[in-house]
Formats: sequence, structure tokens, C-alpha cells
Amino acid sequence: MVKGREGAGQAPWEGEDVEALIGELFALKNGLLEAQGDQRDAVAAVHPEHVAGATNLVHYVALRQRDVRSLQDRLARMGLSSLGRAESHVMANLDKVLGLLHRLCGRPWSVMSADEPAGYNSARRLLAAHADALLGAAPPACPVRIMVTMPAEAAEDYGLVRDMVLAGMTCARINCAHDGEPVWQAIADNVKRAAAEAGRSCRIHMDLGGPKLRTGPVEPGPAVLKWKPGRDALGRVIRPARIGLHPFGESPGADVPADAHLGVDGEWLAQLVTGDAVEFVDARGAHRRLDIVDVQTWGCMAESSRTAYVVPETRLTLSSERLVHGRRTSGVGDIPPGPAVLKLHNGERIVLGNGGLTGRPAAPGPEGATRPATIGCTLPEALRRIHVGQRVYFDDGRIRGVVRGVSHGKAEVEITRAREEGDRLAPDKGINLPDTDIDVPALTDTDRADLAFAVTVADSIGLSFVRSPVDVILLQEALRMLGAEHLGIVLKIENRAAFGQLPELLLTAMRSRCAGLMIARGDLAVEIGYERLAEVQEEILWCAEAAHMPVIWATQVLEGLAKTGQPSRAEITDAAMGERAECVMLNKGPHIVEAIETLVGIVSRMAGHQHKKQSWLRRLRSWDLDDADLPAPTR
Repeated sequence: MVKGREGAGQAPWEGEDVEALIGELFALKNGLLEAQGDQRDAVAAVHPEHVAGATNLVHYVALRQRDVRSLQDRLARMGLSSLGRAESHVMANLDKVLGLLHRLCGRPWSVMSADEPAGYNSARRLLAAHADALLGAAPPACPVRIMVTMPAEAAEDYGLVRDMVLAGMTCARINCAHDGEPVWQAIADNVKRAAAEAGRSCRIHMDLGGPKLRTGPVEPGPAVLKWKPGRDALGRVIRPARIGLHPFGESPGADVPADAHLGVDGEWLAQLVTGDAVEFVDARGAHRRLDIVDVQTWGCMAESSRTAYVVPETRLTLSSERLVHGRRTSGVGDIPPGPAVLKLHNGERIVLGNGGLTGRPAAPGPEGATRPATIGCTLPEALRRIHVGQRVYFDDGRIRGVVRGVSHGKAEVEITRAREEGDRLAPDKGINLPDTDIDVPALTDTDRADLAFAVTVADSIGLSFVRSPVDVILLQEALRMLGAEHLGIVLKIENRAAFGQLPELLLTAMRSRCAGLMIARGDLAVEIGYERLAEVQEEILWCAEAAHMPVIWATQVLEGLAKTGQPSRAEITDAAMGERAECVMLNKGPHIVEAIETLVGIVSRMAGHQHKKQSWLRRLRSWDLDDADLPAPTR
């Protein structure tokens, strides 16, 4: 027995402690092997290249079904591995610890490599190989691949695509929920051309739209034209509103600056001269006046020192006394309808119906009652499974409600979270039903049609709104029928159902030679709650690493920078977290090239400090301002 001292007491490797730890670890190992036996058929069904990953995943899931924190603490106090970095090589890590404990107490030990699907080095090689197969090789100067959602203008703007490739994009994402085959083909052609000219690799990933729940159409708002003068902090007019008056249907064009343009009768307009006054009563019953300040070939420019709301029923009256004959009044026109949105408030109720239901705002009903607002749902099958008390989230969770009644394929939803002044709900916004078991295949008829085209240009296919292993099998069968089994598949984890069946989904995906995951954190956060997102995304990363499966870190990475040119401090930290995945996805925006360059810099520097959960203790030089290794500020 090995003896020692720890302070004034016994060393932590006293014989009794070591023997107890050995017993616990053998019991743990036997439990993992038992789980492996239970999942024998599932592991046997995976592609030969994924057998090690599938086996290790089974071991990891079995390990994490136990609370081993006390065991970890005792191992750490002895200076041994606490199994806290065992994701990729669970059994090998366990055996290494057992071997060291045996030697500490003088017991013989034989390496049990037959029980180990992968060791530390082989697990890293397997994950790297699977990532290369799905996403292409990472650039030499950057440890992760960078995927970018392509805007529609990438179909025509080759220069933009070229700049994205040169900045560091290694995978172009085409979202099949938008545009169509001609645009997709043009984008793919530009990406391939740019990559070839740059001498770089850039894969094409196509995301199928899936059965996304969205709001249906909303009737346009009332036609009303509003203008208001400029005022100072005390409310005094410092600049009158300028209104261009033109003949009906003859817009003067964008080169005529004005706060508003209004169509009027052409003969009436022709009578106006500089200095005339035009009076009217606006939609609120307020008396207002326009002063004609300029006459041009296209019409007249008028000014107003009062705010006004003009509707199609408004009549303009020329008040000048100089007219003996001629028309003194004119109607108005060319007033566009208001935006198609509903404004919802806390406590208000809205009826959610099928896609054929046109959205309308609340309105007075019979006998003083109020007819609630209505909105359609593009996936009526979901409404057949919804129940009273379940939650309904609109527009990425910005507006929230609870089902208070269900009848005839419609649900009455009480709004429980909206801004105090109300929130606007527009058409084609996402709907999440986190409590509802939606029995809808992830592969829709539209997806199947899109897939037939996608296999001709894509390197990988994204399966949106996957919920069960059956969804994965449907995609694999569809690819097989199209002769495209070689294409990679990416499961988008974006709802409660997918997260709840994550190990089963991974094992099913591994039936394909090339597979990976995307953590779609937007919908996922809405479904599980923002407060749980940090925990859940960690669990997904761990399980994927256990399966030796590459991960795409997605949703709002450097969103502020891509859209406005100015990142927030929080999103810089979030981008740094992306180093733990094999690929980071950026969304489109006018500053996307700068966002790509910034992301490359962030993850490249972080790679010197961390890999997955493991911290690298590189020599720190950050406080040396003259050090050439100090990161340069982004432009």
C-alpha cells in the first residue's frame, strides 16, 4: 500500500479510499457496458464509420444518467481525471483512471482496450474527419468553419459573394424557405465560381423549409397619409412639413423631396399658383391648411405647419378669392394602405385559425361586445392538437399568450406578454407551441420538391423542425430514392421534442455516412425558455462530441455587427463561445463581410486558449502592449 501525507492528515490515496473508488468505478463501468448491450441493435444500424461514435454516445448517456459529482470530487483531490472531459472517450477515460488507481495501491492492471470504442487521440481524429466530410476542411488560420446565410442579392452580386469567400466563408447556406430555384441556382453558381477563383473550398448547404408554423395574411390597414412639421424641444415649429401635390396616378418621382406626396384632380391642380391657400378637415375632424409655395411641371409643393391625417374621403378646398369660375375643391388619392399588422395588448384575446383565416384587428361587435382580433396559422394540423392552458408564442417569443378556448379548429388565445404600448404582429411571423405535441412530418411535400433540386447543387441538406427519428429516416429514404445518399445531413435542433430525443436522433442520423447537428438557438430558446438556453446548448454540444458528430453554432452570432456595423459586447463573447463547435453560422446583413472577418479573428485567437471544454494554458501576453501577438482592433 502506498502511504503519504496531506498536510497533517493522511494522503488522499490511502488504501481504503483507493479500494472504494475502484469499486465505484467498476460498478459505473459495468453499468455503461450494460447500456451498450441494451442499445446493441441501434448501434448495429449505424454506418460503419460511426460505430465508435454511436457506442461512445451510449456510454456517455448512461454516464450522465447518474449523479457522479461526489466521485468526481474525490478523484480530483487525488490529482486524477474527474471524468469531466470524457465526452469523446468515456470508456477509455474510465479505464485510464482505473489503471492509475490500481497502480497506486500496488494491484496488477491490464489495459482493457477491447472495451474502448475510442481513446483520447482517436476520438479527436474521428470528430475531425467527420467534420471535414460534412463541412469541408477548416481554413489553416481558423479552427472552425464559417457558414453564412446567403441573401437573395447574392444571385446577382458576384462581387459580394467573392468578398465573402475571401473574408473567410467556407460554407454558403441557402434557405429554401425563401426565393426559388432560379435564385438558388444563381447563388450556387456564384459561390462555386468565387471559390474556384480564390483557390479555396466553399461548401453549399441547403436548408429545407420544413413545417414552420407562421402567421397567415393580415388585411391591410386603413389608407391614411400622415405628415407633421419639425419641432424643437419646446414644441415650436422649426420646419413646416412639405407635401407634393400631383395629378392622380402621376408620381413626381424620388428626386422631388417631400415629407408626403398626395394625388389630386389635375384640372384643379392646374389652377393653383404660389401663395394660394388650401383648406381641409382631416380624419380627426381637425381644420388644417396647405400653403402653396412652388409650382412645377409635375405639380405643386405645399407646406403645412400642423400635423394632419388625410384619408381618401378628405376634400381639399381652394380658399382664394381670385377664382370667378373653375373648380374650388378636389378629392385626394394615391394614398397607400397602412401596414398589414395587428396591434396586440396584454389581456386582449386573439382567435388563431387555419391558414385561410385573414388576420383582422379587434372591432366592435353586436350589442356592445368586441369582436376579437383574428390571425391564421399556416399549419392547421397543429391546431387540431392544441389544448386549453397551453402556451402560444408569436414572432420568436416577442408576443406570448395562453390558450383559453378551443372549438371548430380554432383557438382563442389570451395575450399574456406584450409591451405596455402594445406589440405589432405581422404576417409570416413564427408561431411556437412549446406545450403542444405536433404530429407533423418534418419533410413536407414542398420540401420533397425542393430536395429534388437541392441534390443537384448542394453538399449537405438541413432538416428543419425535426422532432423524432422517423423524420430523419424519411429524409434518408428520400435521399436514397434520389441517388444522393452521399450528401451530408444536418439535423436542426430547434424544439423541445428534438432536444428530448437527442440521443435517438443522433443514432438515427449516424445511419448516414455524413451527418451533423445545428443548434438553432432562436426557436430553441423560445420553446424551452431563454433562461434554460445556456444549459441546453451545453448539453447538445456534449452529446454531439460524444457521438463524434460536428456541430453548427447558429442564430444571431454577431447579428448587430452584420446588420448595423456595430457589435455589442455580449455578442462578441457569444461569438467566442462558437469556437467549441466545428462551424459557426452568420446571418445575412449589409455588413456581413466585416462580420466574417471579425469572427475569423475571434475564434482564431480563442483557439489558443480553449478547445471544447478544455482550457489551454498558453503563455499569457495580453498585458504586453508591444507584443505582436496582441489582437488588433476590428475596423
